Amino acid sequence: MQIVVTGATGFVGVKLVERLQALGDRIVVLARNSQKANRQFPQDAFPNVEVIGYTPFEMGDWAKAISGSDAVINLAGEPLAGVRWTDKRKQEIRDSRILTTKVLVEAIAKADIKPQVLISASAIGYYGTSLDKSFDEYSYAGDDFLANVCKDWESAADAVTDMGIRLVKLRTGIVLGMGGAIAKMLPIFQIGGGGKIGTGKQWFSWIHRDDLVELIIYALKNDRVTGALNATAPKAVTNEDFTISFAKAIKRPAFLPVPAAALVLVFGESAMVLLDGQRVVPHKAEINKFTFQYPDIDSALGQIFA
Repeated sequence: MQIVVTGATGFVGVKLVERLQALGDRIVVLARNSQKANRQFPQDAFPNVEVIGYTPFEMGDWAKAISGSDAVINLAGEPLAGVRWTDKRKQEIRDSRILTTKVLVEAIAKADIKPQVLISASAIGYYGTSLDKSFDEYSYAGDDFLANVCKDWESAADAVTDMGIRLVKLRTGIVLGMGGAIAKMLPIFQIGGGGKIGTGKQWFSWIHRDDLVELIIYALKNDRVTGALNATAPKAVTNEDFTISFAKAIKRPAFLPVPAAALVLVFGESAMVLLDGQRVVPHKAEINKFTFQYPDIDSALGQIFA
């Protein structure tokens, strides 16, 4: 297949391109920073990868790469956690997801030969937060900032269905691998400063990066996978249980809880990413017989820190 990928230099995108290269697919990387992408995917190691510079907020010559491609995978989006959500930051979060998706869909609409499928990133923030509910792909959306971002993000992608293109909306949980969220937590735990966040009872719906990549490829190559697709492991854990497993995996204590009030003081509204959660189940992945290599948190962390 020839596959166009946005967000290819990110934590998930890099691994996805590596895997697609190994499978023999041809990959067109649309990159805001083409120099960085060329360093990330040198031609001698990635002969099947072509890097094209693109402007995610406006049409350009890059759009020609869409025509004749079999699939488009849209993974672009500014990070959510770790920074205070000022009005400016909120707009950046929205634009980096919604506006970029609208422009990408416009490019697909103008393509002479359209792709067969668009896999467009979304997030489990779509469902809002809850301590006691479980959410699958058929659950209603929430109504907080992240839920509204996800609804508008998905709505921007929905337009391709009117073109006869299969759409998969990938609602991703916290992605675990060496890097990403783990890299931010590891130094704190290594010095014995790890601990549950707030009450620790909030749900932590996660997925191992390798499983996420394989799920994307599974959705790419299986026509029966359409619409929303929860990209989470079958066994969600509470923040407290995750903390215990994390500490065990790196053989360090975890007894210093992080007070909710301190997080709110530092991060404001964005603290909700850490303090609130949702239990999300991968119903569609399971009924489509997708096999998770790391279905539980201990096996996932065991592999990451092996």
